[in-house]
Amino acid sequence: MPTITSTDDTYKKLVAENKLVLVDFWAPWCSPCKTLTPILETIAQNYKELKVLKHNIDDFPNVATAENIRSIPTLYLYKDGKQVETIIGALPEIQIVNIIKKHL
Repeated sequence: MPTITSTDDTYKKLVAENKLVLVDFWAPWCSPCKTLTPILETIAQNYKELKVLKHNIDDFPNVATAENIRSIPTLYLYKDGKQVETIIGALPEIQIVNIIKKHL
């Protein structure tokens, strides 16, 4: 499944409706965010039980402010609607996958 665009209006609903959700807080001007994009697309395709959301903090700043996002890229992993992991920075795919696998 491809990544899903999250907005300030859809964020909470998408997190609540899916068992395992990885949210990428990013911006188009962020080089590490651009590096992370194809990695997250691969992860989204390989793990059908995981929904990967892309939340552009420039276009939709309210959730990022409410979630206290201070640097990007920041990834939040939610399981059953509760945040279980925070990943800051553009980590290699294997490290992100290992974090996700702990919650499958």
